Amino acid sequence: MRHFCWLILAFSSFSTFAQQAPNAVQRAQQRAFTLATLPQPGELLTLPQAISQAVEKNYQIKINQSQEQIARNNYTRGNAGYLPTVTANGTTTGNLQNFRQTYLDGLRPPQEAKGVFNRTTNLGASINYVVYNGYTRSALYLQLQQLVKISSSNTRANIEATVANVATSYYDVIRQLQRLIAFSQALDVSRERLELARANYEVGTRSKVDFLSAQVDYNTDSAALLSQEQLLRNAKIQLNTFLIRDAATEFAIRDTILVRANLQMAPLQESLAANNPLLSAAVLNRTLADASVRVASAAQLPLVTANAGYNYQLIDNQGGFGIRTGRAGGLTYNIAASIPIFNGYNLRRQIQNARVNTIIAKDQENDQRLQLELALTQTYQSYQNSLKLLNLEVLNNQLAVQNVDIAYDRYRIGNSTFVEFRDVQRNAINAQTRLIDAEFNAKAAEIELFRLSSTITQELGNG
Repeated sequence: MRHFCWLILAFSSFSTFAQQAPNAVQRAQQRAFTLATLPQPGELLTLPQAISQAVEKNYQIKINQSQEQIARNNYTRGNAGYLPTVTANGTTTGNLQNFRQTYLDGLRPPQEAKGVFNRTTNLGASINYVVYNGYTRSALYLQLQQLVKISSSNTRANIEATVANVATSYYDVIRQLQRLIAFSQALDVSRERLELARANYEVGTRSKVDFLSAQVDYNTDSAALLSQEQLLRNAKIQLNTFLIRDAATEFAIRDTILVRANLQMAPLQESLAANNPLLSAAVLNRTLADASVRVASAAQLPLVTANAGYNYQLIDNQGGFGIRTGRAGGLTYNIAASIPIFNGYNLRRQIQNARVNTIIAKDQENDQRLQLELALTQTYQSYQNSLKLLNLEVLNNQLAVQNVDIAYDRYRIGNSTFVEFRDVQRNAINAQTRLIDAEFNAKAAEIELFRLSSTITQELGNG
């Protein structure tokens, strides 16, 4: 009778658990958070907000903007030598004397004075102007203009790089959040399995090995979840660093990763050739080198300068010797021309070096274009491959989830071992993490394509 009661109790316990067990995986999935429901401390952060804050506070961008302002300040006709220089000057000298004088002729009585003050004052203004110096001024003015454009290109390049870094880091946080949800769901499934293994062990239908294995797998999944939480914290620290704020600042993200699947190579190539700031800077550097050749060559031509001035002199001599008081003023002018004849071949050397620099600048431009086109091609291939992997991983994830449902039912009724179920569960979590990584990789490639084609601020600046 006692044995019969035990069988009734075991059967009722197993039946009660069995009625719930077929939906254990579904219950775990239902309990799993989504990005919309996952509890996250801190204020909500959107991608446009993150980009705006990073661009506003980034130190390198501030440095580039200051350098650009200096270049704009230097871009004047006066700095290129088109305008004259005007100088005003004034001097005054004086002395206070005591003297006693006698004369050789003896006709005049000795003279003696104390506290005699003598002063001479000179006032003047001059203007200097370079009448002709070859075409140095126009070349210098062109150089100043190119320096402004180069500074602007450098600023834009850093802005676009910052936007790309922030966007990639932002989506990495989303990836780590999704992985956290996946590991949390896997832990829930392991908890359901542990409860089932414990119930089966207590009623004697399964061995202690099965129960202990379930406990080990549950602990393993718990450790994986803890590791993923650390990866999430690291991703948030990285994003906070880009935002130039305290690395420990908490924030919430509710966005998901949505990949554009319609990017075409030809428009990206056209935009790169027309708009990429690194390529623009290389082109401008070549123009700057050409202007340097003009500056060096102009040194061979005559230099004509002119200056004019007005001087005024005031004399106040209280000593009574020579001129007592006097005033004089007058205009002066000077025109000078010089022609370089020989300076130890230095001019020729300077011109040759300037021409070599133009060759270097041209090679640098071609190399920059080649490297950018290579990067665009490789990134586009990675983008296309990521899209293919993404489609494949979506299907794999669906099959893996279904397989977990089936494997759990088989494990529950004893048609499979815990080893077989664990393999299915591990394959499912691997499929899910591969799907999440495939989404991120495709998005990262998309962001890099936007950066290379210099369309990133238009595409991501408004979210």
